[in-house]
Amino acid sequence: MIATILLQAGGTGGLGGLGSFVPLVLIIVVFYFFMIRPQVKKQKDQKKYVEELKKGDKVITTAGIHGKIVDVAETTFLVETEGGHKIRFEKSAISLESSKALNTPPAAK
Repeated sequence: MIATILLQAGGTGGLGGLGSFVPLVLIIVVFYFFMIRPQVKKQKDQKKYVEELKKGDKVITTAGIHGKIVDVAETTFLVETEGGHKIRFEKSAISLESSKALNTPPAAK
């Protein structure tokens, strides 16, 4: 009986307690490369895109409002819509993907 308990306790192999942390470390590494890193890259691209916008650029907001930038302030854009109405938006409200798709000419076939 005592021999059985000693064999069970000593049966972890040469890695000891370190072997149980390897799967946890692998999960963290996979999570970083597939979840965190792409999100950080996307945020950097969004920030760079918004900083490069200037007067006259056509944009689409995250709410789906289409318009043209009339004025650029420190943290906001004044956007003119189709009816001639002007609306002030925070810079973070500009959609990167939609605005780029709007400004990219369709590919010739």
